[in-house]
Amino acid sequence: MKIKRTLYKTLTWRIAASTTTVLLVYAFSGELKVAGGVALTEVFVKSLVYFIHERVWEKVKLPEEKKTG
Repeated sequence: MKIKRTLYKTLTWRIAASTTTVLLVYAFSGELKVAGGVALTEVFVKSLVYFIHERVWEKVKLPEEKKTG
């Protein structure tokens, strides 16, 4: 099922992206608590945005994908 695949992709991407966010915010702020707070917030917001983005793209048909006929 494509929704299940989208959910797995969302989860694995969030792990990679949130780890990057923690490292970047910590590097700039020097505060692990701030880095964790930013990462925790972005997990929820960006996961939802990514999921919606993926579902929209599942409905998009590019010209070369359209059947003629």
